[in-house]
Amino acid sequence: MKLQLKKVSKFLLLLTLTQLNSLSSFAQANVSPSFPSKSINFIVPYTTGTTADVLARLIGLRLASKLNVPVVVDNKAGASGIIGTDAVSKAPPNGYTYLFTATSHGTTAAIKNQLPFDPIKSFTPVILLGTSAMGFVTAPDLQTNTVKEFIELSKSKPNQLDYSTPGAGGIQHLAMELFLQETGLKLTHVPYKGSSGAMTDVIAGHVKATIVSLQTASPFITNGQLKMIAVMSDERSTAFPQVPTFKELGFSGLVVDTWYGVLAPLNTPKDIINTMNNEINLILTQADAKDSMVKLGLHVSGGKPDKLEKLLSKEIPKWISVVQNRKISVE
Repeated sequence: MKLQLKKVSKFLLLLTLTQLNSLSSFAQANVSPSFPSKSINFIVPYTTGTTADVLARLIGLRLASKLNVPVVVDNKAGASGIIGTDAVSKAPPNGYTYLFTATSHGTTAAIKNQLPFDPIKSFTPVILLGTSAMGFVTAPDLQTNTVKEFIELSKSKPNQLDYSTPGAGGIQHLAMELFLQETGLKLTHVPYKGSSGAMTDVIAGHVKATIVSLQTASPFITNGQLKMIAVMSDERSTAFPQVPTFKELGFSGLVVDTWYGVLAPLNTPKDIINTMNNEINLILTQADAKDSMVKLGLHVSGGKPDKLEKLLSKEIPKWISVVQNRKISVE
């Protein structure tokens, strides 16, 4: 009897040790291995030279030096950013593929009826890199110098004043439609193929208004070729402190910034997301990196992943609402 009890006890001990070893192996398998152990891919869904591309290369160069692994920037442009974005949504969530995206991540989701990914649910936010303010500008020959005067003139001439954009469905187009929704005005949309023509024709007076980034408009405002009557940010621009925000003029819904951020495939391990967030935050504090971003017209953001998560959860429904209310279609 004693011999049988000893055998049972020995068996239970071996069983317990086996279970503990299995649990240990399971725990180790669910902890990210030494990261990084190979090259990291930054996918940019836009062409070379765009702001998102410049940011990916600026950060990639510094990150490669810090982490001692190659960082490859891969431009997968096309279909308004859908091709590159889809590639990241379907990449293995192992921490080695990231999307360097921008404002169009939200506007495209609002415009396109069907996407091969969910702009929020298919990704894990990593970091918000920066934002850029936009301004409402008018032709120099237009006899209005304030938002109030522009609204009064537009109401007296419904559908007679027009506005330009670099293309239908972009942030400038949706921002202007948001302005029309908030003010009840009726303007005629004149879409161009690119920002050059859209800006040139406002300067020449062929088109009467447009919404544009302050970085792009700055020299033309300074020399009097354009008049900026309001900025669309939360606060006044330090470059143009005399120009009011729409928000302070009573249009609280007219706060629109362009933004740039980093996303990873859904289910990327949290510890890797935190590592990348910490490393990129450190890069954003470096003087040379900050100077480069300021020259791009950006306000450096940084912060925790939830900062980008909150932005996406607010931006995308807003633009979907504008598209539906204004009955916008570019299909």
